[in-house]
Amino acid sequence: MTMAPAPDVKWGVLGAGWLVQTATGAAIQHAAGAQLYATGARDIFRAEATGAVRAYDNYQAVVDNPEVEAVYICLSNEAHLPWIRACITAGKHVLCEKPMVLTAAEAASVCAEAYDAGLLLVEAVWSRWHPRMRRIVDLASSGAIGEITDYLATFTFDGVASDNYRLSPDHGGGALYDVGIYPLHAMFAVLPEIESVTVLAVNQKHSDQGVDLTTMADLTWGGATRASITGSFIMPQSQLLSLIGTEGEVRVADNEAFATYQKPTELWVDGHLENFPSTDAYQVMFEEVSARIRGANGWLLPHRDSIRVARTVDSLL
Repeated sequence: MTMAPAPDVKWGVLGAGWLVQTATGAAIQHAAGAQLYATGARDIFRAEATGAVRAYDNYQAVVDNPEVEAVYICLSNEAHLPWIRACITAGKHVLCEKPMVLTAAEAASVCAEAYDAGLLLVEAVWSRWHPRMRRIVDLASSGAIGEITDYLATFTFDGVASDNYRLSPDHGGGALYDVGIYPLHAMFAVLPEIESVTVLAVNQKHSDQGVDLTTMADLTWGGATRASITGSFIMPQSQLLSLIGTEGEVRVADNEAFATYQKPTELWVDGHLENFPSTDAYQVMFEEVSARIRGANGWLLPHRDSIRVARTVDSLL
């Protein structure tokens, strides 16, 4: 007897801004095992534009909808914590855009709350689902390049509009939260055994409102091993990622280590070029989280990684 396929996970979305309109809304619609069921936004027309089955002019209606099984939170950073908790209270699984929350204490607390409720809570660092990043993690964890001694990663660009929430301290703005989070997540992905790092040096430039426009940090995790990470809103565009080990080197071949979207990518592994096909890592993310909700195989970004990154951010701000 053939088993009927599991029904699609009905996703609700909080927020209908640029990312949802241009990438993640379509990713849910194209993801196997997922349905874009409800979107809530402050503007009903933007909610309707996502193509969801149900559209609302507020967020609470999505959380309250009994058909919604999982909620994707795509709001400004300060709104993540209260809406994660609202979703958990309502019995919904949660996929929340990075940074999941703003402090390590908040991260540890909501992860524990979700675990105790038997619900998934996943930080949506989409680059972690990309095949190239998975290959980098595999190379590091397998010992193919030996013990990692040096790590370098940057995510910088020049140009954030003055009225953008990324520059608002009230909205959890700043370069470290917005783009510096990617180098930090990749660092802990390739260093699963490291619980915390020591800050050797940090250089920051702040706006008049007090958010960091640039954060450059040198970190260590013992001995001579060292990491250098940079996140900035006011530097030329750069997305570098390289690992140097005692037995080899890995580095991203292009200048898009963290924001490659639906186009082929490359990776240098000890002087040999590896190629990866065009991939929508957002779609992969929704497919794998949906699979786990249904009890099937699917990779989830570990709570431990979210907490380790948040702890490091605490030490840099």
